[in-house]
Amino acid sequence: MIAGGDVEQFGKTDFEQLKNELLTMGGYVEKALEEATQALIQRDASRLENPERLEKEINRSHVLIDKHCLNLLAKLSPFATDLRRILASIKINSDLERMGDLAVNVSRNVKFYLTHKELPVDKDFLLLISEVRWMVKNVLDAFVSEDENKAEEVLKRDDVVDSLRHKINDFVRQIMKQDSTAVDSGVDFIFIAKNLERMGDHATNIAEDIIFILSGDDIRHGGLVNEKP
Repeated sequence: MIAGGDVEQFGKTDFEQLKNELLTMGGYVEKALEEATQALIQRDASRLENPERLEKEINRSHVLIDKHCLNLLAKLSPFATDLRRILASIKINSDLERMGDLAVNVSRNVKFYLTHKELPVDKDFLLLISEVRWMVKNVLDAFVSEDENKAEEVLKRDDVVDSLRHKINDFVRQIMKQDSTAVDSGVDFIFIAKNLERMGDHATNIAEDIIFILSGDDIRHGGLVNEKP
């Protein structure tokens, strides 16, 4: 039988390993997003192989982290904060895996776009890219530092990203109406913006999970589960 102090030490070590695994996976996601968006900005197709390669690492991490979480549940029989940490880690793992898929989607959309008519990457598109990359970076920073305030800052950017996507869609539709030869490129742009916005949604999910870990508050859907009937 393991003494209480040994169980605590074992748990602490295991949680640090889990945290590091999630951060490594998050780093792959951040890099895949960078490569895909820089390929668009620079019109550099050579960068588009990297997101596909990184997705394989993301998928490998996804499987290993799920196994690690299940092992923690079985070995530690956790409760309170530790249980929240494991459950939230499973959800964060899923969101990161989906973000990896979306980064690859962006990469493939960019690949199609580079074979079509060039359209202006206007300031709103550049701002959308910047905002989503900011959200991904800072939600990972919030996870590392266990900073609830930083997680809340990520949540606030979600509305900004949604607004930018709508502005981009309107801008691209106007171009497509005026120039029928720009339809293929316009469709590519709309899909790129959609996938970027979805990455922002998943960063928001992770921010909510960080707050859940730290405070125990479930703020999804406006914190409806915390409201009294």
